Amino acid sequence: MQEEDCNPDVFASSPCISSQLNLAEGYDDSAQGTDLGAVIRSGREMFFQAFNWESHKHDWWRNLERKVPDIAKSGFTSAWLPPATHSFSPEGYLPQNLYSLNSVYGSEHALKALLQKMAQYKVRAMADIVINHRVGTVKGHGGMYNRYDGIPLSWDERAVTSCTGGTGNRSTGDNFHGVPNIDHTQHFVRKDIIGWLHWLCNSVGFQDFRFDFARGYAAKYVKEYIEGARPIFSVGEYWDSCSYSAPSYRLDYNQDSHRQRIINWIDGTGQLSAAFDFTTKGILQEAVKGELWRLRDPQGKPSGVMGWWPSRAVTFIDNHDTGSTQAHWPFPSSHLIEGYAYILTHPGLPMVFYDHFYDWGDSIHNQIVKLMDIRRCQGIQSRSSIRILEAQPNLYSAIIGDKVCMKIGDGSWCPAGREWTLATSGHRYAVWHK
Repeated sequence: MQEEDCNPDVFASSPCISSQLNLAEGYDDSAQGTDLGAVIRSGREMFFQAFNWESHKHDWWRNLERKVPDIAKSGFTSAWLPPATHSFSPEGYLPQNLYSLNSVYGSEHALKALLQKMAQYKVRAMADIVINHRVGTVKGHGGMYNRYDGIPLSWDERAVTSCTGGTGNRSTGDNFHGVPNIDHTQHFVRKDIIGWLHWLCNSVGFQDFRFDFARGYAAKYVKEYIEGARPIFSVGEYWDSCSYSAPSYRLDYNQDSHRQRIINWIDGTGQLSAAFDFTTKGILQEAVKGELWRLRDPQGKPSGVMGWWPSRAVTFIDNHDTGSTQAHWPFPSSHLIEGYAYILTHPGLPMVFYDHFYDWGDSIHNQIVKLMDIRRCQGIQSRSSIRILEAQPNLYSAIIGDKVCMKIGDGSWCPAGREWTLATSGHRYAVWHK
């Protein structure tokens, strides 16, 4: 059953796990009527994360500007840039003066030159929206740095949650420890944030949003910010731990509760935002180690968010946190291209990581581009149908849509029927098309 075939109102708000399949399939994107809705309805996005944890050391805006023609030629529709505003930390994730565009990544002039080049090549710029927390400029209540005197958005202690040293209300999500967390229940805070988001879109030139640490504040505020600023596309980082079994800390086969929490967050945004499919990442990076049976759930569907709500699932292999020099949760490097063969042929909205595309050599780069070409030319989109044919320890195969067939793993397999032609193959993967 495809999403667009279902009644959009049946499961409008249901956090319980028992309704998970219906929740995931029961929405009609055509009701949105916004630019965001148009992008989600088409389902043909291919995203690029255009930085890693070390990018601030390398005059980044100018570096990216030189790469824009290749990014566009490869088929990416939107590129996620690191936080562009002034930050207490060089990576950009401890923001302070939100209206200053002079950062360690480069000057405001260099940023705007990059955004102009991206617009010229029709690659949308995705802003990294870090609004869960903000570093204060002076000490206020309790001797904490919880005031923002002397810079735009000069909030006082009321803008900081009471659980992180301010005089505002308690947080509506999880705390980001060590810095003041913003109290999104305050009307003046939300008004100022919407004004800032408007400025990013209308004056600076960003078109898409990525919401950092989305667990930190209620999803309903993300809905309000999207409705206020009207980006073309939004995606949230709702990242918490998968289910593991003690004492060996082995990943559980059933990750339904994990993907349900992500789906509940998407639902809380009024279905206006997609979310990174951390469930698929967690499962896939264990599956490629000889446990490919993990990629089919008991209902025969893909086992991540992609299997339940593919039009809102941004699939990925690694990012600046999980990979790069932080390597908090890295994908096994010897299976990297298998991972891309999976996400670039499957439903959902795939994102490619900068390191893999530009730092791992021409062979990896060219194989990813070839897989992207197949996805685009064969019309695979976020809601393409999928039929999983094999899910054994060392073999996974599936037919996506009616034109593409693929396998990963070292098991020997090829599709039946003379109508299939090998489109590309490499270490432990192959893709065919009709």
